[in-house]
Amino acid sequence: MLPVQKIIFLYLVLLFTTANVTAQTATLTGRVFSPDKKPLENVSITAHNKGTTTNSKGQYTLIVPADTLIRVTFSHISFQKLEKKIKIPKGKTMLFSPRLSEKTEEIQEVTVKSRKNEATGIDAIDTQDIKKLPTANTSIESALKNIGLGVSSSNELSTQYNVRGGNYDENLIYVNGIEVYRPFLVRSGQQEGLSFVNPDLTYDVKFSSGGFQAKYGDKMSSVLDITYKKPKAFAVGITAGLLGGSAYLENLSLNNKLSSMIGIRYRNNSLFIKKTDTETNVKPNFTDVQTYFSYEFSDKFQLDLLTNFSLNKYNYEPKSRITKFGTFTNPKALIVNYNGREKDQYLTIFGALQANYKASESLALQLTASKYNTQEEEYYDILAFYGLGEVNTDFGNTNFGGVNLTQAIGSQLDHARNDLDALIANIQLKATYKQGKQVIETGVKVQQENIKDRIIEWQVIDSAGFSLRPPHLLPQNDEPYTPYTGPLVPFDGRRGFNKTNITRLMGFLQYSNSIFIGEHQLWYNAGVRAQYWQISQSDGQSVISPRGQIAIKPDWKKDMVFRLSGGLYYQPPFYKELRSREGTVIPSVKAQQSFHLVLGNNYSFTINGRPFKLVSEAYYKWLNNVNPFTVNNVQIRYAAENNAKAYAFGFDMRLNGELVEGTESHLSFSYLNTKENINGQGFIPRPTDQRLKFAIFVQDYVPNYPQFKVYLNTIYNTGVPGGSPSYANPYLFQNRLKDYFRTDIGFWYVFKDAENNSNKQWLRKFKDFSIGLELFNLFDVKNSITNTWVRDIANNQSVGVPNYMSGRLLNVKINVRF
Repeated sequence: MLPVQKIIFLYLVLLFTTANVTAQTATLTGRVFSPDKKPLENVSITAHNKGTTTNSKGQYTLIVPADTLIRVTFSHISFQKLEKKIKIPKGKTMLFSPRLSEKTEEIQEVTVKSRKNEATGIDAIDTQDIKKLPTANTSIESALKNIGLGVSSSNELSTQYNVRGGNYDENLIYVNGIEVYRPFLVRSGQQEGLSFVNPDLTYDVKFSSGGFQAKYGDKMSSVLDITYKKPKAFAVGITAGLLGGSAYLENLSLNNKLSSMIGIRYRNNSLFIKKTDTETNVKPNFTDVQTYFSYEFSDKFQLDLLTNFSLNKYNYEPKSRITKFGTFTNPKALIVNYNGREKDQYLTIFGALQANYKASESLALQLTASKYNTQEEEYYDILAFYGLGEVNTDFGNTNFGGVNLTQAIGSQLDHARNDLDALIANIQLKATYKQGKQVIETGVKVQQENIKDRIIEWQVIDSAGFSLRPPHLLPQNDEPYTPYTGPLVPFDGRRGFNKTNITRLMGFLQYSNSIFIGEHQLWYNAGVRAQYWQISQSDGQSVISPRGQIAIKPDWKKDMVFRLSGGLYYQPPFYKELRSREGTVIPSVKAQQSFHLVLGNNYSFTINGRPFKLVSEAYYKWLNNVNPFTVNNVQIRYAAENNAKAYAFGFDMRLNGELVEGTESHLSFSYLNTKENINGQGFIPRPTDQRLKFAIFVQDYVPNYPQFKVYLNTIYNTGVPGGSPSYANPYLFQNRLKDYFRTDIGFWYVFKDAENNSNKQWLRKFKDFSIGLELFNLFDVKNSITNTWVRDIANNQSVGVPNYMSGRLLNVKINVRF
């Protein structure tokens, strides 16, 4: 047995040696990905005679010498070797997550697969970026407003978006190849609630801003193609915050034949609504439950079931409003006192059954049947007493910034009893035949739409003690100059009881191929789709839509893909486009027509070993048989006439890559010019004419503390036309809303995830555990979405008062996964 002195001496030597070694080392950790951001297993990482390999999730950790410039090598049998010089301070941790490039000798084999999206003009969006993006409404559509080419919106509470001058109704949305729909009666982002697409269940996101293939449906602007994931193991995830929460469960059972997912979401917008100019008692509750089951009977046959139940309730009781507007030299204020309330409900039920059969190695068949039902109620009676005042601009006055000399102008009573019940059922058969690189796709779809609609809404305006009549009614009311003794009628209103049945027959056929011309790779697609529809007992109509695409990847040192796409895109009228501003259905409305021409380029490159991609597109659209519309918040009302022509042209560009090493960021720019000519009066900007857009999404982490992450989301849009008062000629009201600028920022601390492992006892049951702090509208900018037109009969004018969106708001979130 050793003497006590020797034991102490050996212990001190051991302690000193361990501390000295620890002080002279640092840690390199992260994940390794393929070019399409899939984790790579068995990647060899070596540095300074030490090495390790990545696990099934692409994770690695390597202890390296500190304060020394060393060369780290990443190698894999199927990918090009990557070398990186690094220097890490002693005792610190560096996060580095590279993407390896395909080997040169395999490039011809993999190019068709990895570049197919680029060749077809499809923008593949990373679902992880979507979940990290701090937005007022966590959804894939909200992420598109930053990341998507040509996508714009100035309403953070809505998931709806415009694409290259089109409106919300011109965008296709698919989930697993099944078209999904939105409620009809929603008027504002405050009421809208949750989008159909659940980010927790999403595996793949593809988006096209125009010039898309014939296999996609009949809309004029864009297509969002969502694929839900199929679980490979049991997992549970929960996200909770001050604005709501979500939970999902996924599992693989029955000898790995049955994959199942269920997602539940809840949202409450009251914190955002209370950050507006209106003082209110509001209870917006939005709930959504989705399930997705997939059973593999054999290698050839698979059956999928997708269901959705959504219930949105919106109870709104405004009390008062003070909105300051005007100019620096002439500031004004609108003061409103309310009495009444609004009660809305939107119930949506959806179900789809899909059978996939692989008849042979070349032929695949898919049969899909789906049914969508929405039951909507919109009831309100709101009386408003309003006046205009002057804002006190005297810095020395104790009431500086307050409102003086308020002049009562009038009152307004808004009433609605609107009900809608829509049932949309369809069945679709698709076939895909592949022979080498040649692909033939075809499909036919039959759809029946039954809509029952009761619309009763009116608005009575009393200005300075005198009731306003619609300007087109006789006799005219020119009080106070001449006494008026005629009947009192609402200033604005609509009434309709509609039962509309629409039958549609749709089909498409397209051919794709990829060939080499010398060392240059060429991809092309040509297709046509057609639709026949009949509305109730009216005569049927039909359209034929040819579309085509061509792309080339030159054999250059620079990694570029060029593409040209276009065609004739028709949009047969849906129910909203058939209903006039008076509330009646006009069956004779024709399909709107849009000719697309898109020229695009994808350029992939590296800077200091970091991957970047520059995506750019120039486009031109010419539109015929345009059905003019007005936009109020998110409510779109059509003229139900094909009495306009329009055009749109512009340029979109996005740079994404590792601005910060190991994380991907996005910088976007868009220019748009879109105008319309209504009844030959000349071209004026369309309601969606948002000329410029700048967007930034940056991911970052604190050096040496990669668990602490920061996400910055900034959007700047120039103002859109501010609309016009009821019955006014829009050609006389061409003022624009102020520019939209908003910055949202999120701070997250990751206790454990795929890149940051932990052996702490309380974290052992978690796969992911993080806590976040989100600050919305960081600079508290007053952005406006529409104008409220205040009518002053005494001065015979209408004053446009901006409706401001939400101010600065703090949100706390927690995210866990088991």
